[in-house]
Parts: sequence; structure tokens; C-alpha cells
Amino acid sequence: MTSGPHLPTNRPPAAGPARQALRLKLKPKAPATGYVDGAWWPRSLDLATELPALIEVLGVRLGHVEGVTYDLTAWDAVPRRLLVDGRLLRLGGYRSQNPHTIDVIGATGRRVTLLVLPPGTAEPIAHQVLMTTGRRDNVDSVDDLLAPAAAADPGPAGEDLPDIAVDRWEVDGGRIYAPQMTSRLSASRTGR
Repeated sequence: MTSGPHLPTNRPPAAGPARQALRLKLKPKAPATGYVDGAWWPRSLDLATELPALIEVLGVRLGHVEGVTYDLTAWDAVPRRLLVDGRLLRLGGYRSQNPHTIDVIGATGRRVTLLVLPPGTAEPIAHQVLMTTGRRDNVDSVDDLLAPAAAADPGPAGEDLPDIAVDRWEVDGGRIYAPQMTSRLSASRTGR
């Protein structure tokens, strides 16, 4: 018995799940304007998982990417180095960096600063922020760019999108004290 011709099948390749589209909008290549060079909407707070696809795309603009800086409090635990496409990428977490930005640094020192939208942002709002941020002439601050997301979903006690002004104040050395704690501090200073 002979078999018929072998026809290709429409089965997906066996190489794991399909890649999801990167949710990124960059300003067109031009002289830098504004606070950020584009916006990124990651799917999780696991920076080590989210970075490889981002680095692949930004490599077109920056060439070889050597490092990424981020705010320590904005992401889950991150290793100091990450292997991406066979190259070692340095990751630097800082408390002084805006929690809603990351910097991607190329080998030549060129840098791309991205506004980072919280993963739980509603899709219509995220799309609006991505498109606004990616305009060539956009010079809005990080606070202004995130205003639609903050207004739409402040989250429980600002969980998804913390109060940006409070974050900045704390980064600059301020501290939040509960009212009873403030009273105790005042009383201890006056000797009561």
C-alpha cells in the first residue's frame, strides 16, 4: 500500500507559546524632546521576563544594549545581570529613579528613557497614553502623561499607580508618617 503525497500541516511550531506583541511606542528618530523617548506597557512586574523582547526592539535604535536602570521599588526582585540573546545585560536598580521610567543604555552611551505604564492599566487608557507619549513634539512630564491612567483607576490606596508626587517627595528624602506617629515625634521633641 502506498501513501498519498505529503502535504504541509497547519500545526503551530513545537517551539513554545507564540510571542505576544510588544506594547511599546517610541517617538520618531529626531533630536530628543521632552522627559521621555516613548512609552512601554509591560504585561507584568517581572522585569527579567519582560526585558528580552524590549531589548531586541530597542537594539535597532541603540545598537548593542549594555544596561538598563530602573526604580528598585517598582519591580519584582531583579538580578544584577541578565543573559539576553547570548549577551550579558547589566541591570541597575536605584531608589532615586522615577518609578514610572526605565533607561535603556546602548554601548555608545546613547540612552532611551521610557515611561512605564502599570501592567494593570485599562487598555483604552494605556493606548491613549502610549500614543500621546510617542508624538514627536510631546514634552509632557511623566506626571502629566500618567494623569489619564491615575484618573481612570487610582487603585486601592493608589496600589496600581502610586501618587507620583508622594513618590517624588519620598525619593527626595521626605517620609510619610501616620498622624499618630507625627504626634509622637512632636511630643518627643518638645519633651512632653
